[in-house]
Amino acid sequence: MQTVLLAAGEGTRMRPLTARRPKPMLPVADRPLAAHAAESAVSAGASRLVLVVGYESEPVREYFGDEFAGVPVEYAEQTDQRGTADAVRAASSQLDDGPFAVLNGDALYDERSLSTLYDAAPAVGSYRVENPENYGVLYTESRGGDTFATGVIEKPADPPSDLINTGAYVFPAEAQAWLDVGESERGELELTDVLTRACEESDVRAVPFDRWLDVGRPWELLEANEWKLGELERELLGDIHADADIRGSVVVEEGAEIDAGVVIEGPALIRSGATVGPNAYIRGATMLGDGAKVGHAVEVKNSLLMAGATVGHLSYVGDSVLGRDVNFGAGTNVANLRHDDEPVRVRVKGESTSTGRRKFGVVCGDGVKTGIDTNLNAGVVLSGGASTTPGESVLRDR
Repeated sequence: MQTVLLAAGEGTRMRPLTARRPKPMLPVADRPLAAHAAESAVSAGASRLVLVVGYESEPVREYFGDEFAGVPVEYAEQTDQRGTADAVRAASSQLDDGPFAVLNGDALYDERSLSTLYDAAPAVGSYRVENPENYGVLYTESRGGDTFATGVIEKPADPPSDLINTGAYVFPAEAQAWLDVGESERGELELTDVLTRACEESDVRAVPFDRWLDVGRPWELLEANEWKLGELERELLGDIHADADIRGSVVVEEGAEIDAGVVIEGPALIRSGATVGPNAYIRGATMLGDGAKVGHAVEVKNSLLMAGATVGHLSYVGDSVLGRDVNFGAGTNVANLRHDDEPVRVRVKGESTSTGRRKFGVVCGDGVKTGIDTNLNAGVVLSGGASTTPGESVLRDR
């Protein structure tokens, strides 16, 4: 099955983490986000991949090259990000006359469900959620024990069901002629219009997904890492001190160093070049990127530290995302819990947005530096290159 993988978007809801990299290349466990989607596609039966690229496309091209997981890779350029139908149209000249799949490069799919989708062509992936009004909701009908999509409505105030569109499709060959759609109310060219046409022209199965995650905002990047780190199998290849205590499903890559007195409770991934300790505590679903440093008496819980991030001394980091080359001064502490026990809120594109998480810490763009004894409040976002002064309590974004 020829598969179009959408990886052109800027990812503005993920700022500041996407200020200098495309969202599909954000790290999820041991590989970029888009690589998980591509790997699932290949396992499901993708015969070749056409990656639609645009914003900061060079890292995508460098990572995937001309072949991925044994299947050929081609690229299509979406110069202006005008919507998903426009993205697929950019790739249409590289498709043959057969049916084709379309997946989002910034989503995670369980491979079994995706295989079912590929086998059920034409089809759309569906998923049940508690808040369908925030998504595209499918109209469906049951016939002969199968569920078919009959249409879709975007973010309805009164959803017809709790079954949403995952943005994973297998379209019939003739759908290549349906990509010239009009602008939606959002001013975009939407692939959901193509889905609507497909539902009118043929029987489109609504394939239920057991597990799916749209990774659009920083806390969803944490959730993605929780998912993929939870699949790790214990492997200790790095330099681990005899007095370190490694518990559970922990991967320490070759070239990583774990010093004396360190306790690591999995799932956790310590990537090559990272150093931990002495006397540090790593727990929860935590990933330390290439060259990251966690020093003396530091606790890191359920967090993502990207390449080169440093938390050197006497600090606490919980439920947080630290970009590349962040440097926390000694005694920097992150709050990750509201006193009223309500979900932590984060400003996304200027709007205060609930994370849905009782515990969430901070988001730091690349190159953030904190002075010693800095306190960072739950939900604070620090833009790339921001800094704090010694002893400062940061209650608002900067």
